[in-house]
Amino acid sequence: MTAPLRIGNASGFYGDRFDALREMLTGGPLDVLTGDYLAELTMLILGRGRLKDPARGYATTFLRQLEGGLGLAHERGVKIVTNAGGLDPAGLAHDIRVLAEKTGVPVRVAHVEGDSLPVPDGYLTANAYLGGAGIAACLRAGADVVVTGRVTDAALVTGPAAAHFGWGPDDLDALAGAVVAGHVLECGTQATGGNYAFFRDFLRDDGPGRDDGPGRDHGPRPDREHGRDHERGHELGRDRERGRGRAHSLLRPGFPIAEIHADGSCVITKHDGTGGVVDIGTVTAQLLYETGGARYAGPDVTARLDTVRLAQDGPDRVRLSGVRGEAPPPTLKVGLNRLGGWRNEVVFVLTGLDIEAKARLVRDQFADALARSRAEPREVRWELARTDRADAATEETASALLRLVVRDQDPEAVGRAVSGAAVELALAGYPGFHVTAPPGKGSPYGVFEARYVPADEVPHIAVLPDGRREHQEPPVRTRPLRDAEPPPLPEPLPSGPTRTAPLGRIAGARSGDKGGDANVGVWVRGDDAWRWLAHELTVERFKELLPECAELDVTRHVLPNLRALNFVVRGLLGEGVAAQHRFDPQAKAVGEWLRSRHLPVPVTLLEAAHAPEVTV
Repeated sequence: MTAPLRIGNASGFYGDRFDALREMLTGGPLDVLTGDYLAELTMLILGRGRLKDPARGYATTFLRQLEGGLGLAHERGVKIVTNAGGLDPAGLAHDIRVLAEKTGVPVRVAHVEGDSLPVPDGYLTANAYLGGAGIAACLRAGADVVVTGRVTDAALVTGPAAAHFGWGPDDLDALAGAVVAGHVLECGTQATGGNYAFFRDFLRDDGPGRDDGPGRDHGPRPDREHGRDHERGHELGRDRERGRGRAHSLLRPGFPIAEIHADGSCVITKHDGTGGVVDIGTVTAQLLYETGGARYAGPDVTARLDTVRLAQDGPDRVRLSGVRGEAPPPTLKVGLNRLGGWRNEVVFVLTGLDIEAKARLVRDQFADALARSRAEPREVRWELARTDRADAATEETASALLRLVVRDQDPEAVGRAVSGAAVELALAGYPGFHVTAPPGKGSPYGVFEARYVPADEVPHIAVLPDGRREHQEPPVRTRPLRDAEPPPLPEPLPSGPTRTAPLGRIAGARSGDKGGDANVGVWVRGDDAWRWLAHELTVERFKELLPECAELDVTRHVLPNLRALNFVVRGLLGEGVAAQHRFDPQAKAVGEWLRSRHLPVPVTLLEAAHAPEVTV
């Protein structure tokens, strides 16, 4: 049998832990090391940087990481595949060759191009999301390092796996399994305990200072009927909570590894001795991150997330199997970035008594000042965060924050007119007037847009180590993307007594952004909890719990194998993360907001989770 291909990840975003590349190369055996540096916001940052310096089109951090890692990778026979090429994969590939010559490391470098499309007037970047075929071609031609521009995050895994196992475009199930593995790896330590809803399961010191009432709560325990694999996974989690082994600390989670098999199944794990944890919960959370319905579409294959099966395979090992694949859509997604205008922000600090009245006064005074200046911004938004406490022991905890955000196409409208109005209120405003930082002159903000073009209109070129250019043909078999048929729901949990408690006593959540939309994945860890969640957390209940979403289009997708619901909230983020439309512009904490909301929860589920009653 063909040995599994060990693919690790050393970067989940541009700015991730710098020494992760060296850690992954020295921490244990690997065959391929990937690095994901690109996101919608990153492409805008690179586009703006290129305006100032044409040589700034790629993620320069990666090249600095290679200064200490290229020789290690060569010594250990590890291939490196990264999308750090950004807007200039050829430029990064050239600079890696220069570095290799300078350091005397004999590596063969290849790159993938074709994603960069003609940029429409008024835009900074236009890039299609390519699949893994070009990466596979580079590796088959003997490349040691492969650099890409804008490919799908999962392509960094599907490409090496296809090259290693000899998969073709019709090996849909195997490719789909690799897509799912790539999706788990792409955000680095989010798969090994980072940003994890039930992080308290793995804290060794869980003593005084808890903020959620009496009792001890380590999250839901699995229902007995769910099976030994799931039960074993949470026994492992409880072992970690007791402090068995320094490797299980969440202080510095290790980066994930996928051991991929020839049929596309895999085991998610990490290097022995590294921090963090890999269990069914951490993998489920990442599977739900920034996804939509049951069909997860990409250029190589459409993976059916409703077919994924998880099983604990030992300490820090989770097996993913059963993934089915369908032909990919006939179109490719194209991401476009442009400058949307100018914005400015002022945060007023309101302390002590009469918070609402103080906020009303500063809003009225500010509106009057702007009207007098005749330079009123097109958009003015106020948000009062009641962070204050009554009879507080410190000034900071006695204070609330009033946030003003203004936008306009004209930089002058959000610049001196706004900052001047804020400063002039210093001695004429509410008692205790001050702001968190001096008002500035405003800054540009970006807008991300997604379009779709026929796949056969986008060149996909592998530039091999010897300089030959190999064109990759798009898949012959395609299938237009449609939502999957809703699966049947489980039998409802029998009615019984309830208590008012936060949803998070029963459910985990992970949320994120896709352009102007947000997704909120919610899952539970027992069959009884799933029977309750599937019927309780409807779209209507979701909107009731999150009033900010009440007037927006919300779609619910049901994933029974994961005991999960995924909500897609359209328009929550306005024009996308770069526009900084809201307090949490990437929707990173919307899931935690949802978990904090109170609703009637069956007593049997709360008792199983050791959850305390909440008085409201």
